[in-house]
Amino acid sequence: MAEIIYVTEEGLQKLKEELDQLRNVERPSISKQIAEARDKGDLSENAEYSAAKEAQGLLEMKISKLEDVVARSRVIDETKRDTSTVRILNKVKIKNKSSNAVMEYQLVPESEANFKIGKLAVSSPIAQGLIGKKVGDIVQIKVPSGVIPFEIISISL
Repeated sequence: MAEIIYVTEEGLQKLKEELDQLRNVERPSISKQIAEARDKGDLSENAEYSAAKEAQGLLEMKISKLEDVVARSRVIDETKRDTSTVRILNKVKIKNKSSNAVMEYQLVPESEANFKIGKLAVSSPIAQGLIGKKVGDIVQIKVPSGVIPFEIISISL
């Protein structure tokens, strides 16, 4: 069975909007390009036709993958969130015990991760090390540069 993908309501909406854009704007545009290139004559030596057909193949593959993701997506019930332990969608303030740097991240599904704005993918090494832990816990998290001790300062919604 295919793996379930957990998303927020907002994340699912963005996926559906992207899929709608691909189906209703980009697909007709590529079809038009193919028709225009076909009208120019000999298809065997028509670079525009070949490029448009290749773009169509890539677009159809992208649409297919996105349809699969949307079909396997399950919206996370945000009413059942709590802050007793670190879970997906929680904001977690952690302190690097080595450098005393304090950071705050929100643990989000892979499709919504954006490290620049503090949204950490739940599948990342840091998030995996924090899941299920409580405020005050000190966790040793293996990252590419080694093992870093972090203390969980707070958990919020």
